[in-house]
Amino acid sequence: MKKIQVGFLGSYDYELLKIAIPQVYKESDSIFLAIDKERKTWKGESFVIEDDFFQWLRTIDVDSKIEILEDNFYHPELTSMQCEVLERKILADKMGIGNWLIQLDADEYFLDFKGFVKFLKSKSHFLDNPEKNQVQISPCLINLYKRLDKGVLYVKKPTKIMVATNYPSYKIGRQTRKRIIYFKGPILHECISRTKEELEMKFNNWGHDTDINKEEFLNKWETVNE
Repeated sequence: MKKIQVGFLGSYDYELLKIAIPQVYKESDSIFLAIDKERKTWKGESFVIEDDFFQWLRTIDVDSKIEILEDNFYHPELTSMQCEVLERKILADKMGIGNWLIQLDADEYFLDFKGFVKFLKSKSHFLDNPEKNQVQISPCLINLYKRLDKGVLYVKKPTKIMVATNYPSYKIGRQTRKRIIYFKGPILHECISRTKEELEMKFNNWGHDTDINKEEFLNKWETVNE
């Protein structure tokens, strides 16, 4: 039986999973949480996951759907992006090729996961021979920019995000560079709507750490207001 498998990457922003996981829990068949065994980011920095987070997981997992995958995802000889791709492939193998493989980051919140699952099930023929008929499914991503006293600034134009695939031949992040099928439902992306300290941690440790001028970006971000 084909399954709806959801995988999350848990790292320094694991607390955001308390928002992300409940959005997909009911409609998923299984949920896998990948965590570095040595608590290292893709850049090799250390982070701590408090014990009360795992207690929270046990409390919400009323249907015993959640499984934790611990492995070494940081390799000093690899770039941050290469470490990310490696982790995503290991996670996908655990989730099981032959199912719909949905991978989310801790800061991505589905707004209509039930509708997304219905959409995936209507495309179940792509699961019959996934390696031959590789596809990726892209909802639209609403990127949150900055939290202010009076609300949240967000980027008006949505972007695409390769959330699901039938075959995890990842090249860059979750992108397999294969055929894209679009789903109109939105995902809220916490993106850079964080404190400055949290944003610095993100920029130093995510898979795109070499893609921007961090100091220039942060200076601009700090000046933005209503």
